[in-house]
Amino acid sequence: MAGRGGGEDLFDNILLADERFRGEGYQEGFHRGSRRGLQEGRRHGASHGAKLSTEISFYYGFAVTWRCLLRQSADVRSRKRVKALEALLALIHTSPHDDPQSAHLQEHTEKLRAKFRQVCSMLSVPTDFSDYLRTSAGTSF
Repeated sequence: MAGRGGGEDLFDNILLADERFRGEGYQEGFHRGSRRGLQEGRRHGASHGAKLSTEISFYYGFAVTWRCLLRQSADVRSRKRVKALEALLALIHTSPHDDPQSAHLQEHTEKLRAKFRQVCSMLSVPTDFSDYLRTSAGTSF
């Protein structure tokens, strides 16, 4: 009987080895997947954060430029446009874009885009600047 117990232990070790290797493989795969997910998440977040930052910076530059151009004029229409541009600038300054965890970031970004479209409409300027962005992409300074 003593010899048989050793054989069963060997057989049990073989069966348990399968379980052990499966568990170790799962743990290793889980850790690798977690690391890779974090890396891809960071890359994705940085990419979308850069796009949002570019968009908000564009709105800011647009508003400041038009405000400077329209301040020279004293008519009522220009004053309304300047007021709308200042509202856009105020919206940009109060934007929670510094806090990516903000629950209001998406809502605020939509308000910012809507205000930008409104200002463009008041200025009779098209809201699609993709043609201008494409032509300036090839320019090197």
